[in-house]
Amino acid sequence: MGEERVDRSEGFGERLLGLLLDRAQLMPPQLIAPLIAEGVAGIGGRDVSILLQDYAQELLVPLPGTKLHVGQPEPVDDSPAGRAFLSADVVEVPQAHGVRMYLPLLDGSDQVGVMALTLDAVSDDDRRLLRRLAGLVADMLVTKNAYTDQFFQARRREPMSVSAEIQWGLLPPLTMSVPQVALAGTLEPAYRVAGDSFDYALNGNILHVAVIDAMGHGLDAAVMATVAIGAYRHARRVFISLAEKYAFMDDAISRQFGPDHFVTAQLMHVNIATGEMELVNAGHPAPLLIRDGKVVQQLESATTLPVGFGGEMPRIKEHTLQQGDRVLCYTDGIIEEHVAGGEQFGEERLIRCVNRLGEEPSEGMRADLRRLSHTLKKERGGRTSDDATLFMIEWRGGASDHPAAPH
Repeated sequence: MGEERVDRSEGFGERLLGLLLDRAQLMPPQLIAPLIAEGVAGIGGRDVSILLQDYAQELLVPLPGTKLHVGQPEPVDDSPAGRAFLSADVVEVPQAHGVRMYLPLLDGSDQVGVMALTLDAVSDDDRRLLRRLAGLVADMLVTKNAYTDQFFQARRREPMSVSAEIQWGLLPPLTMSVPQVALAGTLEPAYRVAGDSFDYALNGNILHVAVIDAMGHGLDAAVMATVAIGAYRHARRVFISLAEKYAFMDDAISRQFGPDHFVTAQLMHVNIATGEMELVNAGHPAPLLIRDGKVVQQLESATTLPVGFGGEMPRIKEHTLQQGDRVLCYTDGIIEEHVAGGEQFGEERLIRCVNRLGEEPSEGMRADLRRLSHTLKKERGGRTSDDATLFMIEWRGGASDHPAAPH
């Protein structure tokens, strides 16, 4: 009686996204690009490009595919695509016959790449739909990436060593960002890295972090790093304390490789609700605490033997972070590189570079760490003869159950 009819029909954008999602599930990887181009054409878009970051984090390279516009690689620095990638925000460039749009492809908070397309005109409804479309495209690329080498091959600009192949396959996403904490990491040399690696997981309120450097070079170092990270992950998923993780990793390396092999490591727990941090430093340079863009101290800890030497259970050093603090971890390849004149790069020069860049406006964690990495490489004369890793954490604070605001 007098029952009101409810309109349950989907809107145009919802129908489009739903259709793409339904079709993508069983679609082979090589057909994802044409599917994306077809979806963009459905909203009047043209000249669609999917741009992926190369391993050296210098270029955004076009993904080849039917119906995609494949142009020249675009520099991450000083290009509209690069600005969209680094800022994780949409960039619009007016043209003679429309607007060229560059949309960051975000899988969670990790930047997969950029989708570029041209529309005759852009409304707020178009922007909202395209942001959601870009999110779906990022998810499709990440999912299909596990079934194909197509995306790996597009990102390579030079031959990659077997050891680097192993390390890149071992890494988690290079960035993560939630309201309480953000992090970013980078490895050099991108195509020849061997013994350096890092890993992390956010379990409840606790951010678990490991940064490691396996002794030696080449394939032997990569194999040792793989065992170390595998042991760390196993311990992280079974045990609780940093001391137990260290002991488990130490036993795994010692049993597998014997007493003459070792892995230096930094292990951390960060409570993202309170800023309390626990640290075990097993042979690494001390992390730097950065506050308001300046290094305020080195986070020292009790001496602990590198992993694999059968040392005593480590003593845990506790620190308390303030909101906005950043913690920069780095391996010895950063500071032990020899510069002009034969002297080592050194910690003081690293700190000066961090402080100098801290005077410039922040562009976000990934952009800031990338800028630091490239600045340090330039300061070292463009050389990276040993593995060099940077890993940065920013604690932002706030309630641990605070959700991210939707766009």
